Amino acid sequence: MTTPAWKTRLDALQISDLQQIFRTPKPVIGMVHCWPLPGAPGYTGYGMQTIIDNALRDAHALAEGGCDGLIVENMWDIPFRAGPNIQPESIAAQAVVAAAVKREIALPMGINLVHNGGVSLLGIAIASGAEFIRVCMFTGAGVWDAGEWDEGCAADLMRRRKELHAEHIKLFADVDKKHSVRFPGIDLATHIEWTRFFGADALIVSGRMTGDAPDLGKVREAKALAGDRPVLIGSGGDERNIGAFMEIIDGVIVGSSIKVGGRCENPVDRARVQRFVAAARNG
Repeated sequence: MTTPAWKTRLDALQISDLQQIFRTPKPVIGMVHCWPLPGAPGYTGYGMQTIIDNALRDAHALAEGGCDGLIVENMWDIPFRAGPNIQPESIAAQAVVAAAVKREIALPMGINLVHNGGVSLLGIAIASGAEFIRVCMFTGAGVWDAGEWDEGCAADLMRRRKELHAEHIKLFADVDKKHSVRFPGIDLATHIEWTRFFGADALIVSGRMTGDAPDLGKVREAKALAGDRPVLIGSGGDERNIGAFMEIIDGVIVGSSIKVGGRCENPVDRARVQRFVAAARNG
């Protein structure tokens, strides 16, 4: 039986592997953690140029250290707001920072808007020229660490991506995301099945919180359940454990362990990046 044209078109949007974006089969993707943006409790009026300068410093260190891509994230807008409650000043500021990074760094760039920016996340990606987005809760439902209830944004996000002529922007979706607790009954297998069904390009598995590594068994299970979708780990990778993970997964997103002193709030340490990339390549 001939596949309907509409299904053929949707299938054609899917990437077949991460090499289509990163030009390497198992990419190392480094995090650019923005300083607190306007509106966040940590912001003290230092202005956008200071935020941009610090983001560019980290982005250059990631590129020079050998990363294959990067993600610009509003890491320090803590406590995080969920979904549609993310404020416009934060969204606008992050788009300005990401666009500045994109102009200077010749690497594929993603965007993450914590927690679960959905359509706002897509807007930042369009404005900045990003190739992909990390969607924290694409399907399912749960409660975030700040206490806000949230739900999957796939229905609105996929429709708006089409309406905005942005289907070239690929979707990396978390399953069992850190900083959250899923609604009872949504186990890993169910969450992966839903996420694949609604068209995510790649799946991300993480630990409990920033800097926590996922259980190796959980990663193996996710990879087995993912079918043709690439699987990345999204937290807790370091130069000691990444070799074991890379035997299973298709890529890694790294932040905390490549900072000065291994502390998430510090600048990116180029030497740590180089050691991490070497360990990942040899894994």
